[in-house]
Amino acid sequence: MEYRTGSVGRVIAARFDHGEDFLAELRKIILTEKIESGWFQIIGAFAQAGVVTGPKEPVVPPDPVWRQVDAVCEVVGSGSVHLDNGEPKIHLHAALGDHGETLTACIRRNTKVYLTLELLLFELNGLGASRPWDEQGGFSKLRFK
Repeated sequence: MEYRTGSVGRVIAARFDHGEDFLAELRKIILTEKIESGWFQIIGAFAQAGVVTGPKEPVVPPDPVWRQVDAVCEVVGSGSVHLDNGEPKIHLHAALGDHGETLTACIRRNTKVYLTLELLLFELNGLGASRPWDEQGGFSKLRFK
């Protein structure tokens, strides 16, 4: 285990509207506001999302199981963002609900908002954190300077 202490900086509240690509718009906020590290919560709905539901086998590096969700689903999730060479690396896990059925997954791409989605982003200062690619692990791993 490795950890650092820091402090909460700015708090950003945002609304995303019907048809917007949530991940693309979140990246814009992070870059515009120069967020180096942060933690966020989301609540709302997706009409579409490309997700990973786990590895095919419990091996390192993992071979991800991809799933494309093309149905309206309620969403509640929690994630983090840390930069890697100035590029936001977003790690978001969420529960997606569709008519009583729930899928929990890592949200990765093609995130189209249905109606509205709300975000609360907490800037984290003083962590010296980044999320570079880890060749051995096969994923972007949280690191501290």
